Amino acid sequence: MNENNRENTVTDMRLQVLLPTEILVDERATKIIAEAENGSFCLLPRHIDFVAALVPGILSFFPPDGGECFAAVDEGILVKCGHEVFVSTLNGVRGTDLNQLAALIDERFLDLDEHERKARTALARLEAGTLRGFKELQDKKL
Repeated sequence: MNENNRENTVTDMRLQVLLPTEILVDERATKIIAEAENGSFCLLPRHIDFVAALVPGILSFFPPDGGECFAAVDEGILVKCGHEVFVSTLNGVRGTDLNQLAALIDERFLDLDEHERKARTALARLEAGTLRGFKELQDKKL
């Protein structure tokens, strides 16, 4: 079978969910459902190439042999190129119980956002204080 015919008959995609320290998911899927800032969307094998910024939520995917699988993911980026779908995120976990995954998102991922916001605020104060100190030193020299 030549490459052009293969492209027309492929009925699944390769999904990889990549974390900084591991590959959470590396499986074939016939359908992928994810959530971006403007709502949920579905990808099928013949869907146009696509890029989306993901929000914390549940990523659903359907293996070729049937069933539905889930992964809770933090903010990240989804890229679909041909029959390859890559999701890059800082945090993620696989599971089968949707209620448990939803609670995990609320508990772990959204709390991380609050901690990051506080850390950024503290860092901004530290930077401002350092700049103020340099400015005072410069004023004393003049």
